[in-house]
This record gives sequence, C-alpha cells and structure tokens, in this order.
Amino acid sequence: MRVHSNFHQTNQLLQNELDLIKKAQKNPEQFGPLYNKYHEQIFRYIYQRMDDIELAHDITAQVFIKALLNITKYEYRGVPFSSWLYRIAKSELYQSFRDKKAERTINIDAINVVAIIDEIESDETEENKKHLLDSLSLLKEKDIQLIELRFFEKRSFKEMGEILELTENNAKVKTFRALEKLKTLFLTKKPAL
Repeated sequence: MRVHSNFHQTNQLLQNELDLIKKAQKNPEQFGPLYNKYHEQIFRYIYQRMDDIELAHDITAQVFIKALLNITKYEYRGVPFSSWLYRIAKSELYQSFRDKKAERTINIDAINVVAIIDEIESDETEENKKHLLDSLSLLKEKDIQLIELRFFEKRSFKEMGEILELTENNAKVKTFRALEKLKTLFLTKKPAL
C-alpha cells in the first residue's frame, strides 16, 4: 500500500505540531496554524461522506469551533493532531445524520476502487467497479468507515485506532473483517453479465 506523507509524519513533524498545540493551549489566538494546516483535510473528510457542500462547510466550522473550545483538553498520544480532529468530525457528522440534516454517501475515486478490487482479488473492470460500489453500500456504517480510512485516506492502523477510539490491533482486526464482509458481498452478489 502506498504511504501518504501527510498522514504518516516523522517524529520531528509531530514535535513541531505539538509545539503549535502547546501555543494554542496557552493562547487560543495561536490556533490559526492548526486550523490552516487541517481545514481542507477535515472538510474533504466530511464532504466525501455527505455530498452537500453547504452542510459540509457548516459541519467543518463546527468541528474547528469545538476543537478551539476544547484545545486545553487535548492530550498528545503519538499521532498527528488530525486524529483528534477526525474524532470530532466523525461525531459531528454522525450527529448530522441522526438529525437528518445529511444523508450518508460514499464518494470515491478510481484509484481507491482499484486498491480495494486488488485487495478482494478480482479483476479491474468497469462492471467490477460498479459492483464494488453496490457491495460497499450494503455494508454497515462502521465497516464502511474502516475501509474509507484505510483505503481512501491511506491512514495507518495506529491513526485509525486513535480516530475510532480503538487499539491499533483492534483497528487491524476490524478492517480485515470489514474487507472479508465486502469480499463475501462482492463474490456472492455478483451480477449476471
């Protein structure tokens, strides 16, 4: 799997970020660099799951308001600050789904589909891509989220665990199980050609 440098940071980058966090904890006016660094990333995470740009902007704003208001409660755990922001975003997104302000969607690109098709050991054809999307829509929300974090966002299992409040090992196991469910759906519900 290809590693995305924005998500897998060096110890030096994590330390630099921790310095920014400590400044923001002492003075909320210093939150700007963290906002600038992660705003687009959090917005994309939210927008990929709802397909309503205005509501995605509103939820993203709410995420950063909550982060700013709670920055003094943030505890460093060896993963990027974005993991904490993603947990807030996940919570805000699910609240929006519960309030029926938004409808859950899955927005993916061809590269991500190819990675999953490779993982479930099938050929990359247009029919298989469409069938994969249909199979994904049959999974439970928690399984879709694991697959999105791992394959669409290229998150490490450690980061996935932090975002989903699981251990790293539990994130691995649950992702494997979600892929097995997807593979079963994909292979058993294969459309007639």
